[in-house]
Amino acid sequence: MVYLSNQIKPRTVLKNIEPYTPGKPIWELQQELNLDKVVKLASNENPFGPSLKGVEAISSGLAELNRYPDADTVALKGAIASSLDVKEEQIIVTNGADELITLLSEAFLDEGDEIIVPSPSFSEYDFGAHIMGATVVPVPFEDGFQFNVQKIVDAITERTKLLYLCSPNNPTGTYLSKAELEQLLQAVPTNVLVVFDGAYSHYATADDYTDGIEYVRADQPILVLQTFSKIYGLAGVRVGFGIAPKSIIQSILKVKEPFNVNSLAQAGATAAIKDEEHVRKSREGNAAGREQLYQAFQNLNLEYIKTESNFILVKFGPDAANIYNELLAKGVILRYGKTWGLPEHVRVSIGTVEENLYFIESLTSILVNE
Repeated sequence: MVYLSNQIKPRTVLKNIEPYTPGKPIWELQQELNLDKVVKLASNENPFGPSLKGVEAISSGLAELNRYPDADTVALKGAIASSLDVKEEQIIVTNGADELITLLSEAFLDEGDEIIVPSPSFSEYDFGAHIMGATVVPVPFEDGFQFNVQKIVDAITERTKLLYLCSPNNPTGTYLSKAELEQLLQAVPTNVLVVFDGAYSHYATADDYTDGIEYVRADQPILVLQTFSKIYGLAGVRVGFGIAPKSIIQSILKVKEPFNVNSLAQAGATAAIKDEEHVRKSREGNAAGREQLYQAFQNLNLEYIKTESNFILVKFGPDAANIYNELLAKGVILRYGKTWGLPEHVRVSIGTVEENLYFIESLTSILVNE
């Protein structure tokens, strides 16, 4: 039998899409370099572990794995509504925040539409637009990676459908103040949906910061995106959610898969959102680690951006790629900034005191030798 060569052609829009590149896992680096000690400060995970209440709830649900999960995530939506003082009809629960970004694209974008994204930011916004044949309109940050509200407003056209605002922003750690968000909401046309990504909102300490949820309560055309992967420490089970006016949620539900969030994830998140002690300890640990890293960067004369999140963008300079690779060889995994068009920067997730110290000692030894 003679087999013909593959003539199946993918969609044209796929030429604009690069697969997401996750941070290198610990086990992979250990195998590659035969390392005993590896510290991962690359993926903005909670280094203090998951909510123990969440873990207990997950363990309790193991015996029911023969059943499909609740397609409507009733218990979890109830816990979110109670915790955040919103209505259950204003909530959609998804398989991580990434799925919600894709669903937003499928629900609201047609070919030729535009989304606006302050740049650099989370790459999944671009991915969602590209799979629908929409155009991404980047708006560069100002000096110090600060938002420029007027430039964002000026970028809006008659084809704009979605406006993404990640605050605190990944990978810069900078944020949009409450006054700036209000200015934007007043200026944005009512046919443009503002998507406020608050994945890192629990870490923000600035007096003028807002997580955006108050504007959902006021029935503004805004969707606030949240996740259980960061402060709650449940990245491994993938749970995210959006809060928006009922009409917006109803549109997104039309493209959602029926059993998109597994039962263990639902159980863990339902318990974790009530675990205020875990959230408090995680915040305190993050604040201490942030100051530890600030001091180290100052001692090493390295430029960095003050952060409102659980990571820090630091400038290694023209030799950043080599330093990044040398740190890998020592068992320290960071996120190299070239993916965001920042080849002289790396993003450092804030770890435990011990993890931070190992990174600092490794970095110091590299820079001293150079």
